[in-house]
Amino acid sequence: MEIKTVGVACDHAGFPLKQFVLQYLEKKGYPVKDYGTYSDKSVDYPDFAHPLAEGVENGEVYPGIAICGSGEGMIMTLNKHQGIRAGLAWCKDIAQLIRQHNNANILVLPGRFIDNKTAEIIMDEFFSSNFEGGRHERRIEKIPVKNK
Repeated sequence: MEIKTVGVACDHAGFPLKQFVLQYLEKKGYPVKDYGTYSDKSVDYPDFAHPLAEGVENGEVYPGIAICGSGEGMIMTLNKHQGIRAGLAWCKDIAQLIRQHNNANILVLPGRFIDNKTAEIIMDEFFSSNFEGGRHERRIEKIPVKNK
């Protein structure tokens, strides 16, 4: 994966893991754009998911990482955007497959269900895996909703 600037977003439940993610990205030397939130004060995940999705869609950032408690709220919101293929990963194998088969452009992490070491393993796999193309290309071309 060719990394431009990594966009990162979270809600309050994802904030503790986001702090680790930011340190990880800095250690790897990846440029980062932080879309918030900036504390563990209760917020609404769509307020941070939508700006991240727009940043990926308009080329400002690539790829993205989103974090909330279960990952589900973020992924539901992100995947409403036609140019987004967000994948929820809780282990290395899923991170690899969402890149290889789905060409995921946003990694979603379940902040309440994985520890920092697991997050690091997942991110390493996500960043080092590449889209396989072939039969998978045909499938992802069918994902966006076409206006009739």
